[in-house]
Amino acid sequence: MKRRGKGIAASFYGTGYGNGFPDVSVATVGLEDDGKVSISVGASEVGQGAKTILCQIGAEVLGINIDDVKIVHEDSNETPDSGTAAASRQTYNTGNAVKLAVEAFKKRLFEAAKEYLKLNTSLGLETKNKEVYLKMFPQKRICFEKIAQNFKDNGKKLIVTESFVAQTTEMDADTGQGAPYWPYTFNCYGVEVEVDTETGKVDVIRAVCAQDVGRAINPSMVEGQIDGGFAMGVGYALFEDIILNDGKIKNNKFSKYIIPTSFDIPKIEKIIIEEPESTGPFGAKGIGEPVMIPVAPAILNAIYDAVGVRITELPASPEKILKGINERE
Repeated sequence: MKRRGKGIAASFYGTGYGNGFPDVSVATVGLEDDGKVSISVGASEVGQGAKTILCQIGAEVLGINIDDVKIVHEDSNETPDSGTAAASRQTYNTGNAVKLAVEAFKKRLFEAAKEYLKLNTSLGLETKNKEVYLKMFPQKRICFEKIAQNFKDNGKKLIVTESFVAQTTEMDADTGQGAPYWPYTFNCYGVEVEVDTETGKVDVIRAVCAQDVGRAINPSMVEGQIDGGFAMGVGYALFEDIILNDGKIKNNKFSKYIIPTSFDIPKIEKIIIEEPESTGPFGAKGIGEPVMIPVAPAILNAIYDAVGVRITELPASPEKILKGINERE
């Protein structure tokens, strides 16, 4: 017999290292000979989309196409330190550093354009399509390539470096009070499962994921992050078990250490909640790790709703579920 059950779970998650630990990102922005803009950051790309997001932030500030932004990363000889690809911090922390650096770069760009265009102030200057122009008199304009050439003729390069420090305070050891993280992101996930009472097998047949993102700089990537996090959560809840015996891993190969496939993941209804974070780059928050946190609790609650068995040790294997059903009966 197959029985269905529904479960929900919610979580909140603090961005960054937290608890007063220094959390700093640095970004360098430069104008290249071809008029493209380079962004140099020590932000490792591990599939979370950092390269795309950081380029988008730079392009947005300058009003240029993302293809005109070149990112230099993962090379300690060429880039400043932007901290680890951990703690869901790159979009928020390094994104803020990039935004600050590009804004400072833009001011320098305007000053250079003012001199070339023989203007008495940089007020009213705008950027678009790799050009700086006077909004009230658009005929007054200069391309990025020309500005770069002027710097080069003088043996210089337009380059700016800025840093961003996240706000975090150490917890009071005596009272347990403090503000260890900022900002926090929130989510709530719901799932429906089908439990086979004869085999103990669990199938997740439906999922709804509501995720607070501050502001979605790239909605498609947010949805992809939710998909990946949900799949990881399913593996954590139902499949993955390394089994340690005397310090040795028993399931030390993928023929034994089972992970979910696409056949184990249902179609996920994704709800992006946008409430811009005032301290984030264009209001964005990081969601790298939060997207998987509620998955396992929601699945376990759904199993309980279906067959009345409360699983307290992961993974919720068929053997554990059958044992719980038999003990309950």
